[in-house]
Amino acid sequence: QVQLVETGGGLVQPGGSLRLSCAASTYTFSDFSFSDINMGWFRQAPGKEREFVAGIDWSGTNSYYEVSVKGRFFISRDNGENMVYLQMNSLKPDDTAIYYCAGDSNWGQLVAGVNDYWGQGTQVTVSS
Repeated sequence: QVQLVETGGGLVQPGGSLRLSCAASTYTFSDFSFSDINMGWFRQAPGKEREFVAGIDWSGTNSYYEVSVKGRFFISRDNGENMVYLQMNSLKPDDTAIYYCAGDSNWGQLVAGVNDYWGQGTQVTVSS
C-alpha cells in the first residue's frame, strides 16, 4: 500500500506563488520503488471534473503540462527523498481547486488520470 501526502496548499492573492509538496511512503515492506513511478498533479475545481495539471516521468527527465499552466507551473521530483513538487507562479483565480498528487508506472495511465496511487488532496485558493 503506497501513501501519498500533499502539503503546501493555502490562500494566495492573484499573481502570487505557492509550492506544493507530495511525500510518498509505504505502510508495509514491499518492492515499491519511487524511482519506478511516473508522478503527476491533478486538480478539481468546484462543480468541475478532475483534470491533469502536470506530470514528470520516473527519471525526472521529461515533464508535461496542461496548456493553461504551461510557463507558470513547474513540476520536479527528488527520488532520493521520495518527493514530488509543484511550483505554481503567477496564480490566477481560475487555479483555485483541490490539488491531488498521483502516481503510476504507466505514463499513459498517469496522464489519463487512471492512476495506481492518489493523495488526499490539498486546497489552493487564489483570491484577493
